[in-house]
Amino acid sequence: MTDFVETYSVQRWLESCPQGYLEGTHYGHTPDAHEAKLLLDNEILREEAIHTTVQLIAGERCALAASSGLINAAPDDASKLFLATQTLDEARHVEIFSQRLFDLGVKRSELDSVIQAHVEPSLVRFAETLLEKVDKRDYLAGVVGQNLILEGMAFTVFELLHAMQQKLNPKFADTLAGTIADERRHVGFGENRIATLIRGQADKKAEVQRLQREMSGHMLAAFASSFKKAEAAFKESRKLIEPTQPANFHGTDLATAGLEDIHGALSNTVLHEFKSRLGRVGIEYQSPV
Repeated sequence: MTDFVETYSVQRWLESCPQGYLEGTHYGHTPDAHEAKLLLDNEILREEAIHTTVQLIAGERCALAASSGLINAAPDDASKLFLATQTLDEARHVEIFSQRLFDLGVKRSELDSVIQAHVEPSLVRFAETLLEKVDKRDYLAGVVGQNLILEGMAFTVFELLHAMQQKLNPKFADTLAGTIADERRHVGFGENRIATLIRGQADKKAEVQRLQREMSGHMLAAFASSFKKAEAAFKESRKLIEPTQPANFHGTDLATAGLEDIHGALSNTVLHEFKSRLGRVGIEYQSPV
């Protein structure tokens, strides 16, 4: 327990996050960075960027509500303190991705209407399912849904976006790099807590398996739908941007691969890493119903 307290303490969070990789940043990126001109000048690419960013905001809004709601449901002080730091992380994520929409030309007064118009229905259903469990103070379901499924699956998406944006849009890549560092800590907490609960209460194992089967399908459906909607922008970017050097994502060269191949690489990696995380907490993956 001592290692857990130190690893997920407020002091460790201060040293690694605001005093560490975020020091000197402005909304998660270097202060003088700007969105790529090519992106702002091309309506197809700009609309796809807005759609992608909306999904990030929706996920982070869900995580913000879940982490703050779980604080008082947590069974020990160390977990309460960690969830307090995660709440601030999620609030920062909502803010930085909202700021990206403003940088892409969305008016502040239109933020909620743009989100409502673009958000994937499957992601809305996931959020509704998770927050219903949080509202009932179901700590186990909340941590499984948020820190293993939402954050665990989204982590791989952030990695893909970061790899794709490093050359095209360094500003967005910087923003994603800090987010990835945050999410790595959140997922680690989820694995630790769920494994501890299962070791101490073997009867919880069946419930965790049911939760992952129920909730993971919504996330996978949201990924698939977003990729389908990105087809026009993908073709447009390939016409306008000459591949320079390879951008590797788990063995797939993003500079030359087709959209279907990239989607396949993402899906395979999401499932592989999700299954690995479940294995580390003693749970077997079950396909969504």
